[in-house]
Amino acid sequence: MSERSGHELSEWFHAHGITEVECLVSDLTGILKGKIMPAGKYLNGGRPRLPDSIFIQTVTGGYPDDEDIRFWNPAERDMQLVPDPGAVYLVPWADDPTAQIIHDCFYLTGEPVELSPRSVLKRVLALYESRGWRPVVAPEVEFYLVKTNTDSDYPLEPPIGRSGRQESSRQSFSIDAVNEFDPLFEEMYDYCEAMDLDLDTLIHEEGAGQMEVNFQHGDPLKLADQVVIFKRTLREVALRHGMYATFMAKPMAHEPGSSMHVHQSLLDIKTGHNLFASDDGEPSRLFHHFIGGLQAYLPAAMPFFAPNVNSYRRLVRSETSGSAPVNTEWGFDNRTVGLRVPVGEAVATRVENRLGGADCNPYLAIAASLACGYLGMLSQLDPRPPMVGSAWSSGSKLPDDIGPALATLRECKPLADLLGERFVNSYLAVKRAEHAAYFGVISSWEREHLLLRV
Repeated sequence: MSERSGHELSEWFHAHGITEVECLVSDLTGILKGKIMPAGKYLNGGRPRLPDSIFIQTVTGGYPDDEDIRFWNPAERDMQLVPDPGAVYLVPWADDPTAQIIHDCFYLTGEPVELSPRSVLKRVLALYESRGWRPVVAPEVEFYLVKTNTDSDYPLEPPIGRSGRQESSRQSFSIDAVNEFDPLFEEMYDYCEAMDLDLDTLIHEEGAGQMEVNFQHGDPLKLADQVVIFKRTLREVALRHGMYATFMAKPMAHEPGSSMHVHQSLLDIKTGHNLFASDDGEPSRLFHHFIGGLQAYLPAAMPFFAPNVNSYRRLVRSETSGSAPVNTEWGFDNRTVGLRVPVGEAVATRVENRLGGADCNPYLAIAASLACGYLGMLSQLDPRPPMVGSAWSSGSKLPDDIGPALATLRECKPLADLLGERFVNSYLAVKRAEHAAYFGVISSWEREHLLLRV
């Protein structure tokens, strides 16, 4: 959707008969928050406000302890939400004509709210722009369709398709397995077309009821917007068809996890030339330095790619892990590495970051990946030699749980300087609070094996 001025936005509202506006902001988890307003009030200067404390709220609705947020402003300052004219979408499932608009957050003094995930990504993109570089990304998002489950004590199950049966085996790339859910996907595509989402392909992944949607390559900010809107849309469509759609990294113990892979390339703003390819068609020095930066800084950035306790259940090598990476090795056309380089024409030279789980916040995952590559290009870091054969044989070189991951991020000053120190401190505080809440829950495994035996 092309960018619109205020006048063009008014015309768009009129053309679609818009009566309500959903003013949306992504929190740290990727949950969309905001306010609903009458369209007339919105167009006549109504500027919704939210407290900045939404960016230190945990996924459970709580907040970090006072000691963890001593850097925070306790006044909970108001933020003014400013619409991005390029992030205006219909709400195709609404009974009344409704628009959903993604907003940027500014304090009443005019300064941007540095804790907003969208602001973090824009901050990184501005660094690239200042050097005449334009990153291009293409996300690939995996998810599961599962039976409705209203009791969280019970494991999830694959849904029942048109045949009346559940999947019971791996059916990677099966067309028939996708066709089992044709009514759901037809409605999903209708909704996405109404919103101008740039979907490319749909495939069946390894797990039972696991699918993947690929997005067309493009501007990182617009693609992050589209991923959060897509997640919301798919959940709604699934509910309408009597099932859930989940983007948990590892929703079922005996099925592979779900990822969000991000393909990344780099263009010269003036010429449009792919800077990852040399004149002879071979990968350029900038390309190698970008990978060097990913290898150097991705271990510290893991809380942005694996933000939850559940995320690390995906990043292990086992019979049920699928092709999830366990290190930051790189290689050509190699799906065992964390950084895969697809083989193709020079103009399409890119690197695929395979570390992210489907549960990550797309703004933060894309920002962190670009930040790591940026640091590598600035410092001219050389990568390790490309991996030939299986990268799993080299073992894990990533944090194996959220606790060590947060500790590693806390010690990485270059990332904090680039992403914003106050943002990183806030993110760490929120994730530590979530970890503490999780640690306070006694699991069924503990009751099963320890209750009467220890």
